[in-house]
Amino acid sequence: MSKELVEQARANARQNFRDGLNCSESVFKAILDTGITDFPAETVAIATGFGGGMGLAGNNCGALIGAVMAVGAVHGRRNPLEGEFQDRVDRLYGNPGLYRLFNGMSHEFKEKFGALDCGKLNENYPEWFDKDRFRACMKMVIEAAGMAVEYILKGQEEGYTQPFGENVAKRV
Repeated sequence: MSKELVEQARANARQNFRDGLNCSESVFKAILDTGITDFPAETVAIATGFGGGMGLAGNNCGALIGAVMAVGAVHGRRNPLEGEFQDRVDRLYGNPGLYRLFNGMSHEFKEKFGALDCGKLNENYPEWFDKDRFRACMKMVIEAAGMAVEYILKGQEEGYTQPFGENVAKRV
């Protein structure tokens, strides 16, 4: 079942990108279309501004952001104010803690593609509408969609006990 969902998400993302959706929309919509989350289809609108590394600013890759949002649609806190203050903090930073699941996504993406920022990922393409850049971005879109499903399933199967990779809070 999981391999089929990964392949479905990858195919959805490929088609979305070919149909003119931006990188972030392509990934987020691909996950919505698998039926793995109950978010309504119109929530793809929250992904629009992340294309091109946030409105073409070249910051974090929109495909990765779409994947993180998709995982959040399944595993994110639906009511972040629930519980006492320390419980809310522990739900993110603890062991188990949600950040443990999300932390691995950026590390895995960077390992596969060499960078996280759209500008860095596309520095070898002087023209934005270059067909080779489009193909390179499509690979990232397809990979990010598959990764999103893998992390959704990982959270469901393992919970949130993964080891932290490098992080700004110096958590282990």
